[in-house]
Amino acid sequence: MGGGVTAIEQTEAVRPKGTRLPRRARRNQLLGAAQEVFVAQGYHAAAMDDIAERAGVSKPVLYQHFPGKLDLYLALLDQHCESLIQAVRNALASTTDNKQRVRATMDAYFAYVEDDGGAFRLVFESDLTNEPAVRERVDKVTNDCAEAICEVIAEDTGLSRDESMLLASGLGGLAQVVARAWLHSDRTVPRDQAVQLLTSLAWRGIAGFPLHGSDAGQQQGGEQQR
Repeated sequence: MGGGVTAIEQTEAVRPKGTRLPRRARRNQLLGAAQEVFVAQGYHAAAMDDIAERAGVSKPVLYQHFPGKLDLYLALLDQHCESLIQAVRNALASTTDNKQRVRATMDAYFAYVEDDGGAFRLVFESDLTNEPAVRERVDKVTNDCAEAICEVIAEDTGLSRDESMLLASGLGGLAQVVARAWLHSDRTVPRDQAVQLLTSLAWRGIAGFPLHGSDAGQQQGGEQQR
């Protein structure tokens, strides 16, 4: 997606051919190459030959680290699902001002889809969602992000966990779908403006629920301080 030099190209430019890499470094190199191929071609069209060639290694070297294409794909999913979950948790922990929390969380989703590596496509636009192991990971990232948002809603509003989880799932789903729509619209609206628009929409909804221990009248009068 980006026009710059990739990390793999930088690595290959400075590393003499045939140099042995430490196992962890080699694994990261292979994951980087696989991500580029999967994002560009999709799972079904991608071949292990393509990934090995992109990484500049032989197929036996690739198979030493990953027994098959699905293993490689799942390793990438694990990595990139966790990065979104952590980004949402960091956003929620970044402030105690709930309106700013909403904004930070929305922005975390926008940052995730805007990343030049295109990893979000593996998570949210995979052509392998009929594979149980892939579906499990996609469901987990959606659920874990909602769980993180749910904790804040339940603590602040006093709503039940089930009620808070429904609201959290709505906020997370809204952020993910709108962020992807924004990206596919060629980002004609600047990111900061898009995040602010979505924040305004989400905040007008969630701010209607009184803070724990306050009544609706107090909430309406002090909404800006929430």
